[in-house]
Amino acid sequence: MKPSAFVHHSPADLGEALGALAEVGPDGKVLAGGQSLIPLLNMRLAAPGHLVDINRLSELDTVEVSRAGVRVGALARHTRVLHSAEVARVQPLLGQALRHVAHPVIRNRGTVVGSLVHADPAAELPAVLSVLGGSVEVASARRRRTIPAEEFFTGPLESALAPGELAVSVLFPALPPYGGAAFAEIARRHGDYALVGVAAVVVLDEDLRVSSARAGYLSVAATPFVLDLTEVVGRRPPASYDWETAAAYARSRIDPEADIHAGAEYRRHLAGVLTVRALGAAAANALEIGTSEGVAL
Repeated sequence: MKPSAFVHHSPADLGEALGALAEVGPDGKVLAGGQSLIPLLNMRLAAPGHLVDINRLSELDTVEVSRAGVRVGALARHTRVLHSAEVARVQPLLGQALRHVAHPVIRNRGTVVGSLVHADPAAELPAVLSVLGGSVEVASARRRRTIPAEEFFTGPLESALAPGELAVSVLFPALPPYGGAAFAEIARRHGDYALVGVAAVVVLDEDLRVSSARAGYLSVAATPFVLDLTEVVGRRPPASYDWETAAAYARSRIDPEADIHAGAEYRRHLAGVLTVRALGAAAANALEIGTSEGVAL
């Protein structure tokens, strides 16, 4: 199939891009990697009258690592973030999740910010951003604003972006000292969308007891679903904890829907299994670095 007719805009800088988006309004879509948008266009599930192609905007092709975390620009490709040693040191959950995103040929072209704006509840990166409490920086011809992750994803394939706005970057906060992260998912084949996935972050205090435990779930709700499991886990050393208690709580809180890929009860079961797996691995990672003084940049 072929997409419906559209006008292609190729701005040379950010100001020109924001001007084009302001002019076309709701009838415009942004083209970056295109790995999600192009199939929608070809199947005519999306039919914008204008495509604003930002691939000439080199100022958005950035990956900045600091003590605050990892800020990824709108044109940074999955592969660049995945293979960055600096990113892995400051926020390892990003690389752990990106290994599950599609296949290398798609990761070479697809963008991190584009995946987030696409807002697919079965995608890995929205769950990662949500469990970390990250944010999206948005610009328009009139203003800039920052949208917290918990407000950004509003429904399946829907975000809080307004017409005329461009997501210019996203911030994945750094792991705190004594923090560990892990990602686990189950898919029918590697690279497929996950039947269920879990991104987990466990933080220990100076006595190496759990001070925070959070899990972000994909493919179980219309948007990324985040659970604070700190009180369920209890403030004890991870080695003494049975993570099944947290899994049982997670199963009681999620309400997945059945589809052609998996039934609701099967998804609920997988969520429990992956909760144990991801929390256990995150706690082990936290223990491994528990005597360090945090991330050294």
